[in-house]
Amino acid sequence: MLPRIVEERIGVFGGTFDPVHIAHVVAAVEARRALDLDRVVLVPAGDPWQKRGSVAAPAADRLAMVEAAIEGIEGLGVSPLEVERHGPSYTYQTLEALSRPGRALFLIVGADVAATMRSWVGIERLPGLATLVVVDRVGDRPPGEGQPSDGLPEGWRCERVSIPRLDVSSTELRARAARGWPLDGLVPPGAVRLITERGLYRS
Repeated sequence: MLPRIVEERIGVFGGTFDPVHIAHVVAAVEARRALDLDRVVLVPAGDPWQKRGSVAAPAADRLAMVEAAIEGIEGLGVSPLEVERHGPSYTYQTLEALSRPGRALFLIVGADVAATMRSWVGIERLPGLATLVVVDRVGDRPPGEGQPSDGLPEGWRCERVSIPRLDVSSTELRARAARGWPLDGLVPPGAVRLITERGLYRS
């Protein structure tokens, strides 16, 4: 059998993005550079079943924020796949939809997400669909550690990417917005503009 020819390498970076912030953008940009990816596609979750009851902004607004956040950044794109899908957002379905002959997929997740992946629906299908890419903040990974958390499918191809320490979280940003505090410098300008225009996260 002839070896499969890979014509493009695509990163897939899913998340709630509630709201998207600078660490999300840095992770996407750095994963693209470190792994020589043709592009990284950010995929906002439409119905993040593991976070039901805790998602503040509607899916359409979260999608629009991500689109505004990455506008003009080379090699980054956005997919509405999960927002347009009816029902829960399952990663294996997204990867299946993005799969093409000659396309290699790289599933990008933070180290905190990697630690919870064993509970994902369809986790056993993921190794056949994409290489796992775990993003660590500089200084967070213990020396010599090269594999994601225990409990993931055996033999799953895994890459590690380190990004600068950016101690920012969507939870803290929602709290700032609710108080009327500025998000400038923490959230990309386009997303800040949308949050203001649409009155998102105000208490």
